[in-house]
Amino acid sequence: MLEHLFPNQLARGVVECLIAALTAIAVIVLARRRAPDLLKEVPLAQLRGLLQIVAVGAILAALLHGPQWTSIFVLVGMVFAAASIVRKRAKQIPGAFALALIAIGVGAGSILAIMTATGVIPLRILVLVPVGSMVIANTMNTQSLFLDRFRGEVLAHVGEIESALALGASPEAAVARYLRAAFRSSLIPAVDNIRSLGIVWIPGIMAGMVLSGASPLFAALYQFVVLSTIFSASALACFVASYLVTKRIFSAHSQLLLRA
Repeated sequence: MLEHLFPNQLARGVVECLIAALTAIAVIVLARRRAPDLLKEVPLAQLRGLLQIVAVGAILAALLHGPQWTSIFVLVGMVFAAASIVRKRAKQIPGAFALALIAIGVGAGSILAIMTATGVIPLRILVLVPVGSMVIANTMNTQSLFLDRFRGEVLAHVGEIESALALGASPEAAVARYLRAAFRSSLIPAVDNIRSLGIVWIPGIMAGMVLSGASPLFAALYQFVVLSTIFSASALACFVASYLVTKRIFSAHSQLLLRA
């Protein structure tokens, strides 16, 4: 119906964005008693997301006429932005921005470097930036889940942790079980995405490749590559963060700094 009412593609895109945004707001209004803060957060997040994705589209259009290696600077900027978002979700953890920056940089950066060096992900702007952005975004989400779950575990077991410290346990040993719980729970979405691939959902990359004329079988195989890459980057980032976060929530004298 929209194709007939709005033959211009750009105008139709604006209308589609408006319908999608209003639908999301309507759902939040319906569920406002469950999460009243989301009513303020979601519209601003939608506006910010729309402006950001339009800006990225404009940047990509400009980069298409430049050297291919410039895509690396775009991905580095995404890593800094991702770390800034994680910091807002982990306010109580000292040095959360630096922690997230290192973890995401090592996790996503290392895995993307391996994939581009081996030729799995071509060093082309039209491929590296979209795939790299998905890897960074999912790594960011995993980091937010990991730090939020770990913070919650520590705050819920302050007494047990301090008792372990009083009995001579090291800070690492006192929080080991809570790190394991946070690590496992943060990777559940990534594992479920791989497990449900092709049965519950057909991801966008596969659909896009098929629509562009690629073999459906090759598109299916490449989609598995992308999801496995996302899992590797997310797991590596959490592994790095699990060693960094312990040092940030304890003082030099092994006193717990994280409090409710």
